[in-house]
Amino acid sequence: MTKILFITTGLSTGGAEMMLYKLLSGIDRTKFEPVVLSLMDKGSFGNQIAAWDIPVYTLDLDPGKPKFSKLIRLINIARKEKPDIIQGWMYHANLAAQLARFFTLKSAPVVWNIRHSLYSLDYEKKSTALIIRLLSKLSNLPNRVIYNSQIGATQHQKIGYESAKTIVIPNGFDINLFQSSAENRLSLRQELGLPEKTFLIGRICRYHPMKDHESFLRAAAILLQDFPELHFVLAGTNVAQNNPNLSQVIEELDISDRIHLLGERKDVSRLTSALDLAISSSYFGEAFPNVIGEAMACEVPCVVTDVGDSAAIVGETGKVVPPQNPQALADGCKELILLGESGRKALGKTARQKVIELYSLDAIITQYEHLYQSLIDN
Repeated sequence: MTKILFITTGLSTGGAEMMLYKLLSGIDRTKFEPVVLSLMDKGSFGNQIAAWDIPVYTLDLDPGKPKFSKLIRLINIARKEKPDIIQGWMYHANLAAQLARFFTLKSAPVVWNIRHSLYSLDYEKKSTALIIRLLSKLSNLPNRVIYNSQIGATQHQKIGYESAKTIVIPNGFDINLFQSSAENRLSLRQELGLPEKTFLIGRICRYHPMKDHESFLRAAAILLQDFPELHFVLAGTNVAQNNPNLSQVIEELDISDRIHLLGERKDVSRLTSALDLAISSSYFGEAFPNVIGEAMACEVPCVVTDVGDSAAIVGETGKVVPPQNPQALADGCKELILLGESGRKALGKTARQKVIELYSLDAIITQYEHLYQSLIDN
């Protein structure tokens, strides 16, 4: 049995954390024994992971306030567990994984996992930019560096990350959970008090500057000039009425009667499968947005900004537009609206088939398992 210590920056509801959760849900427990260490708290996924009889440790770090006592706890946990492999998950945890390896008594291979595109360090917090630069200097140390996008790999290599260590493993999706559902379409419209035939366009993600909710809302206002019957659904952490930034833009655009802010939701597959169009409006940071693969699996055509691997993922099954351009985003949506229901259904079926062939969760988990086994065999 191969014990793997997964060190993650956190266990909240972000895309990176979600992929770790999915990997742990399906990894072969007859061959691999996972242990999880979160640098922060248990977040949204910690208790669920622990329910699978996977040990979950936390350091409860305060962001930006490292403490020597936390480093000691990290070392003690690594020494106690004696992992055969140490897997870092996101920047800060990659550094922690390397530190754990340095101080443990066992020569465990280290794998980093980078789930971010890197258009400019100026977009990052100063502390995160510092970690990114430091990791570039240390990138000869891990045995492998996993990226979830080809663009992310190329961008990091340009600032000095070791290219020989690179492996790209994209995100994977549960094609049984995410699939087309007439029942979900109807139930969400009933929940929102909308007619059954209402055309819904959605943006499902946490609130963060890189997600560029403002461009989405401005595109919505443009679309409503030609299609006043449209409605727009936004869901995710801090995507709610009490978000002053969102409320200000919605009020300025005078579109509040067409915007539905649902906040953080657990029924993402239901929301996604109820949409007519799914949007990814990010302008930096994204590598492989989960929302795109999830929508494609649900046979929902996507309009995405050309950030990370989004264009390659969508391909001919949707529309790709420049980032931070509400007019282009609206135009992409308009093209798909005018395509008609039968045209969108055809695109949706092609999109789902692409997910099945390239991004099924089972196939992606197998790639991780093969990598881990190769490190042990060597």
